[in-house]
Amino acid sequence: MKNYIYTYLAVFSLIIVASCSNFEDINTDPNKPTTVAPEMLATQVLKDSYRFWNPNPTDFSYANLYNKHTAILQTNPNPYQYYYSYYPYGSWGYQKLTSLKRMVEFSEGSSTESSYKGLALFMKASYGFSATLEMGDVPYSEAGLAEEGITKPKYDKQADVFVAILNDLKTAETYFASGTNFSGDIMFNGDVTKWRKLCNAMQLKVLQTMSKKITAEQKTRFAAIVAANNLMTGNADNFKLVYTDNPNATHPFWNGEGIRITDAVSKLVVDALKNTNDRRLFYFAEPAAALITGGATESQFSAYEGAPTELAADALYINGQAGQYSLVNKRYTLSRAGDPMILFTYAEQCFIIAEAIEEGWVAGSSQTYYENGVKAMLAYYMALPSTGTHGMAITQSYIDGYFTGAAAFAATKTDRLHQIWTQRWLIDFFQGNGGNYPQFLRTGYPVYPIDPSTSMNPDDSALYPQRWKYPTSELTTNAENYLKAVDEQYGGYDGINLKPWYLQN
Repeated sequence: MKNYIYTYLAVFSLIIVASCSNFEDINTDPNKPTTVAPEMLATQVLKDSYRFWNPNPTDFSYANLYNKHTAILQTNPNPYQYYYSYYPYGSWGYQKLTSLKRMVEFSEGSSTESSYKGLALFMKASYGFSATLEMGDVPYSEAGLAEEGITKPKYDKQADVFVAILNDLKTAETYFASGTNFSGDIMFNGDVTKWRKLCNAMQLKVLQTMSKKITAEQKTRFAAIVAANNLMTGNADNFKLVYTDNPNATHPFWNGEGIRITDAVSKLVVDALKNTNDRRLFYFAEPAAALITGGATESQFSAYEGAPTELAADALYINGQAGQYSLVNKRYTLSRAGDPMILFTYAEQCFIIAEAIEEGWVAGSSQTYYENGVKAMLAYYMALPSTGTHGMAITQSYIDGYFTGAAAFAATKTDRLHQIWTQRWLIDFFQGNGGNYPQFLRTGYPVYPIDPSTSMNPDDSALYPQRWKYPTSELTTNAENYLKAVDEQYGGYDGINLKPWYLQN
């Protein structure tokens, strides 16, 4: 939920010369069209859109606080941990639409023109989805039309933005269907088949995100997409940004030992994993030093203790100095490549469908989708290097025996939904992408801790922020439309605790 974190999705691919994985800047001056190939623009736009906003360990660490995956053990309270922000404003992303327009123009007449059209439309939908979840009503129908003379775009109603995003994703899928594999894509390597699956899966995510407002017709659309079955089929289809050993494309937390020693895994995460005997705990965390001193071993679940994210900063610092909490796993600092940033996964698709079955939107076995989603994430970690997993590496036999005790699919709908939502939330651990906060706002689960005595929410310390403010630049560049949108949605006050349309019952 934040422009600081940049992403709900990501896209990208290797291009031209062997240096594409460097993420280096490319000259995209539209005044020099003869020197710019569409794949160069594609890579540049995608890199600018989805690479972590400022790749250094400190900022990456802070980016994981809002979803209660981690806690900072420092004396100064961090706003991201206590329900505010250093910069509480959303962002558009639409400034990249002009470059995408050039990309399509430069591909005209080629065999890949349709594919680049699909990419451009997918990207616009991605920007719009992020922006509307962050702020509410946003420009969409008139976004990116400055060259046509529209420099002050109107704000579309959020309900209309959702519909337009869904339509654009559907159209993007048809473009990819008629297109050919293309260059410039450092995510799927230009594989239009994978892009088609992603466009369909993203429609499911958009429809479910608006579940409080979804219509019968839209539920039918959800079911039709599932029935058509042109969706992700496994981890090979995951939409992820792969870091490399290249200095220009390393994992943001590489060489971050200085911040890692003040970065604890949250109690919410540790308790959830201990409850199901989930070995991802040993991939995510280090054992608590005090518990090791007390006789526990690193391969025991009892050696791990999470930090309460709502606890006052000075108390967290004191407890951290005493070794009471499990810090983030050292493995995250040791490799330049590190873990990929996973933006949308086959597992999330499974959890989306499992919830939809529970709600009666579509027929099928919610248990099967739930178990397939969990198995996929466990297999994902099993495929990563197992260095630093404290003797508890995930194996196939472990995966096969996972669904016992608290991990077995529950008997009641409420408990089953809680399982589905928790597993979906765990996908984003230490990803720095911020993608799950809107899902928490939608479902209320897992329950994020809040203490009014430590909350830094300036308008009401007992509330979770529901949105971010509009960019301050709107007051000077698009004041009439901005003021109209704030007045119609939020009674004239651009506040962070006011619910946008998709969250209203």
